[in-house]
Amino acid sequence: MTHDLSRRWQLLAIVLVIGFLIWLLAPVLMPFAVAGMLAYLGDPLADRLERLGLNRTWAVSIVFFVLTLLLIGALLLLVPLISDQIENLVHNLPRYVDWIQNTALPWLQRKLNLDPDAFDTSRLMAAIRAHIGSIGAVATTVLGTVSRSSIGAVMWLTNVVLVPVVAFYLLRDWDRLIAYIDSVLPRSVQPTVAHLARESDAVLGAFVRGQLLVMLALGIFYGVALTLVGLSVGPLIGMVAGLLSFVPYLGFMVGFGAAIIAALVQYGDWTHPLMVCGVFIVGQLLEGYALVPKLVGDKIGLHPVAVIFAVLAGGYLFGFLGVLLALPAASVIMVLLRYLVERYRMSELYQEAGADDPVIAEVDVTVNTADGTAQGSAAVPAPPGPAGGSSP
Repeated sequence: MTHDLSRRWQLLAIVLVIGFLIWLLAPVLMPFAVAGMLAYLGDPLADRLERLGLNRTWAVSIVFFVLTLLLIGALLLLVPLISDQIENLVHNLPRYVDWIQNTALPWLQRKLNLDPDAFDTSRLMAAIRAHIGSIGAVATTVLGTVSRSSIGAVMWLTNVVLVPVVAFYLLRDWDRLIAYIDSVLPRSVQPTVAHLARESDAVLGAFVRGQLLVMLALGIFYGVALTLVGLSVGPLIGMVAGLLSFVPYLGFMVGFGAAIIAALVQYGDWTHPLMVCGVFIVGQLLEGYALVPKLVGDKIGLHPVAVIFAVLAGGYLFGFLGVLLALPAASVIMVLLRYLVERYRMSELYQEAGADDPVIAEVDVTVNTADGTAQGSAAVPAPPGPAGGSSP
């Protein structure tokens, strides 16, 4: 018993040290985390090429060549499109400001019976002009600090170069790394860890690969559909809605709100907003009944509230790295929690019957006695009185 307790404390100490190191080194882990995700995504394809007779290095080289072509093609397609959309948005920005000032705010004042001074745009502009000097001073200070130091640019370039290099070596040695980690695990916990690793791999495979395809499909659908509706910024709204769809309902709410405003500003009628509503209703049906069940499945089991909490908690603890890894980490944590619940249900703490609680037993006896008395009084007839006849 003492030996088992000591071993558990040792394992707990190792886990805590690893977690502390990850938290401490979070600022420099970004390129390694991105490289690890790329290697994880490319490992199944490299394994298939190996089964076709190629060695690991050639298989990894082909995978990287394909990924590079896809990345270059995406950049050649998306960069001009995004540039045109942003230029279009900037060009139409005065129309949006005019619509907010002369249409949206007066409508809110009439419907909500608000004080007109609450939406006084002249006061708002005066406040902005009053503080524009301090904002400019802060911006000047920040830009001056950045311009005097090249550390940020050097770190950015280092990460750009480091990610593909680290991803290549991780992908080439992926199977050996997994085998090495399995070999150094304590033999007492190796079967459990291997089982949890397989479960986590199934969940992560369903989530990462499936969710990326869902985001891509929704981005293309919303972009094309909103463009067919006639919105000039439809492709930009569609891309944003698709990228944000990894958080439940966030992509829908942001995309729907932006598309409704764009339709009202661009056309000023009710026909195009109704068409936008139809687009997003079809998009939600497509996501809920076709894309997610087919591409992601039900293996993850994350509640929408848990997804939102995971994203916020990851961003608070680890910044952008935490947001990037929040949902994969939450999926693995769900696997661990399901395992712990099963262990708890198989433990003596859950299965062993306890002694009867004397307070509950006394209450039950009192209730049963009261019920029996009431039933008895209703079932047994009253004895005859003196006038009903002589006793035997």
